[in-house]
Amino acid sequence: MILVIDVSNTNMVFGVFEGKTLKASWRLSTQSGRTSDETGLMIRSLFEYSEVSVGEVKAVVVSSVVPNVMYSTLNGIRKFLKMEPMIVRAGMKTGINLRMENPKEMGTDRIVNLVAAYEIYGGPAIVVDYSTATTFDVVSETGEFLTGITAPGLEICADALYQKAAKLPKFEIVRPRSMITRNTVESMQAGLVYGHIGEAIYIIEQIREHFGLPDMKVIATGGFAKVIQEENKIFDVYDPVLALHGLRLIYEKNKGRR
Repeated sequence: MILVIDVSNTNMVFGVFEGKTLKASWRLSTQSGRTSDETGLMIRSLFEYSEVSVGEVKAVVVSSVVPNVMYSTLNGIRKFLKMEPMIVRAGMKTGINLRMENPKEMGTDRIVNLVAAYEIYGGPAIVVDYSTATTFDVVSETGEFLTGITAPGLEICADALYQKAAKLPKFEIVRPRSMITRNTVESMQAGLVYGHIGEAIYIIEQIREHFGLPDMKVIATGGFAKVIQEENKIFDVYDPVLALHGLRLIYEKNKGRR
C-alpha cells in the first residue's frame, strides 16, 4: 500500500491506495504551526480510525504548494513512519508535456490533477479545480498542457466581500434557494455562487471555441465544485479525489528512479 498526501493552502488530503483502489482518505486543515512530532503523530492516528494498518504502508508520496509546512510534514513522516517520502517536483516523469515558458512555475497540485485527468478520463480535457484558487487547465489528446487560467476561489471572494465591506456579514458558501433574494446573506450567496457559475460557463466556452473542440470534456474537482454544479450541467465528471489518483500515478511512473 502507498500513502499519498496532497498539501494545499487550505487542506491536507491523505489517501491510502492498494493498487488502484483507494482504501481510505482523510481531509485536515493546513496549519503551518504544527511541529514534526505533531504531524507524525497526527498521520499515525488517522489509521486508528480506518480499516487500514499503518504497518501496511510501504511508500509515501507528497505534493505540496505550501513550503512552510514541508519541513514538519516530511520529518514527521521520517520519524513516525520510518520512510523517506517521494516529493513531487519538476523533472519527474508525469506523462504531461508542460508547454510553458517556465514549467517550474506550474504548481504541483495542478500537475497531479492533469496526470489523473489524462490517464483516467483521456484528453482533450479541461480540469477545473475549486480549491483556494479556481483553476482551469487544459490537456490535449496527446498529453500536452495547452493553457491554464487562475481565478480567485470562492472562499477568497467571500472573505474579501466580508472584510472589505463594513456592514456585510460573514456567510456560509452555499447556493441560495433562488436567484431572487430577500435578505443580505442570500444576496451575497447569490452573487458569489451564480457569479462563479457564469465564470465557469464562459471560460469553458471560450476554451472550447479557441481550440475548436466543442465537445472537450470537463473534469471538476475540489471542495466547492459541488456548490457550482448541483443541477447545472457544466461538468462532465466530478471527481473529488482526482489529486490522490494523480499522486498514485506519479508514484508508479517514478518509483523505479528513486
